[in-house]
Amino acid sequence: MDSQQKTVAAIITEYRRNSHADVIVGRLLEGYEYNGLRRTPQVRVVSMFTHQVPENDMSRALAAAHGVRVCADVREALTLGGPQLAVDGVVLIGEHGDYPENEKGQKLYPRWELYRQIVEVFRTSGRAVPVYCDKHLSVDWEQAKWMVDVARELGFPLLAGSSLPVSWRRPPLELERGTELAQAVVTFYGPKEAYGFHALEALQCMVERRRGGETGIAAVECIEGRRVWEWTEAHSWAGRLLDQCLERCPERQPGSPRETVREPLLFVLEYRSGLAAAVYLLDGHIQTTAFAAAGPGLPGVASTEIWLQPGRPFSHFSSLTYYIEQMMVTGRSPYPVERTLLTTGALAALMDSAYRKTRMETPHLDVAYQAPAESLFNRGPIPPMAAERL
Repeated sequence: MDSQQKTVAAIITEYRRNSHADVIVGRLLEGYEYNGLRRTPQVRVVSMFTHQVPENDMSRALAAAHGVRVCADVREALTLGGPQLAVDGVVLIGEHGDYPENEKGQKLYPRWELYRQIVEVFRTSGRAVPVYCDKHLSVDWEQAKWMVDVARELGFPLLAGSSLPVSWRRPPLELERGTELAQAVVTFYGPKEAYGFHALEALQCMVERRRGGETGIAAVECIEGRRVWEWTEAHSWAGRLLDQCLERCPERQPGSPRETVREPLLFVLEYRSGLAAAVYLLDGHIQTTAFAAAGPGLPGVASTEIWLQPGRPFSHFSSLTYYIEQMMVTGRSPYPVERTLLTTGALAALMDSAYRKTRMETPHLDVAYQAPAESLFNRGPIPPMAAERL
């Protein structure tokens, strides 16, 4: 064991097979393949706190196998039982577990509550270390904004979000920074909140590279059922880009999604810059995601599939794990957390829109930032479909 490795505390809601803890923390414990090569972990997980311990828990056995301290609470995991912060980084996986939903259908994972406890240790210790927060920051905009603000206040790098922005693209599309875009569409599948977030991250990592950089979202609307197709017919650009996305989904069902999707979902996003975007969740018609865009800065429609491995070992998480490690080692976030702050706020507003059945203006989503110089998506060899399909 390398004593010079950066040490990491893992704060987890639930650690079971195929959970996000399994596919992220498991890689930090046991290594993983990235860019076609087997990688030994660059960091060392030294402590672990699990908020819930189900019957099929994996954490205890893995902790024993790897010499990881199992802790009673967040403070112990960060201090290793001492008076001060004693690790070099924190990985917060607040995804999966037996948690309630609110009236809007948002799963109430305690990401904010656990993050707040992490920050309290930072404050009492007088220093802070890098933090990765899996998926969206919170179901609540004010909580999410606080999470980013306190990272700035205490001066620690904060990385968050989905694995999709750093997964493979077929073809390997990277929009030049400064490309003038007018419209964009993303297609995905799955339930509204849990997978809608991934779809928003897929959209945002592409459109943030447009001319002028990101300036935020002015309004959103969640549309469901047959109204999805009525809206699409009234916005010809969306139908055209939707067709281009579906062409990038090789395993789509035959026929039209109007025929195969029983409960279509549509997120409409009106950006402050004038960009118009639509995200289609077409469960039952496709099992992958795609992006398409048009605008004066493109010779035609630009499109790509964002490829995810549909079963174990879920290799798209290798790219995300690599960048988590890079942040822990270098002390610098590889891409701006503002991306996930914006997608978090957009998703919260869209869930509100679905609940209220109306368009929501979002003046608070005036999140401005510049995209990184490179898109950072995986350009290595694409692995087989899956060693073990779900």
